[in-house]
Amino acid sequence: MTIDTPAIRHIAGLGIAYEVTDHGPVRSLEEAAAARGMDPDDLIKTLVVRRGPDDYVLVLVPGLRVIAWPRLRALLGVNRLTMADPDEAKDVTGYERGAITPFGLKRPLPVIADERIAGRRVSIGGGAHGVGVMVDGDDLIRVTDATVADVTDPR
Repeated sequence: MTIDTPAIRHIAGLGIAYEVTDHGPVRSLEEAAAARGMDPDDLIKTLVVRRGPDDYVLVLVPGLRVIAWPRLRALLGVNRLTMADPDEAKDVTGYERGAITPFGLKRPLPVIADERIAGRRVSIGGGAHGVGVMVDGDDLIRVTDATVADVTDPR
């Protein structure tokens, strides 16, 4: 069975090596990592952060880490940031929470990638629940034109 999502169609056209995994529904990041045969920190969460009215950025966060809000605010030059709620995130990206990815978005959004993504093989959402895409972290950073910075802390 071939998985077909806007994200996978987008990735397929980028000219980078990738591998799609379809493991079905999981209840946690740790379950998803086990289903994909990877370390939880190699699973990349795509979080939608509101910078202002109708102004969003995507933050790529390694699995067992959380956003370091003071450093992210400093990087973006703002005093206030908030997470988009699930309905807002779907409206902005076209994807449900748990399936959000920087690929195949409804509209382009700036991407911030935690510096720990560079130099490793990672898995990121494939645009549907239970679907992941394994890519080289450096390719992920390059094709999303991500700003790379230290924006996370251990959870």
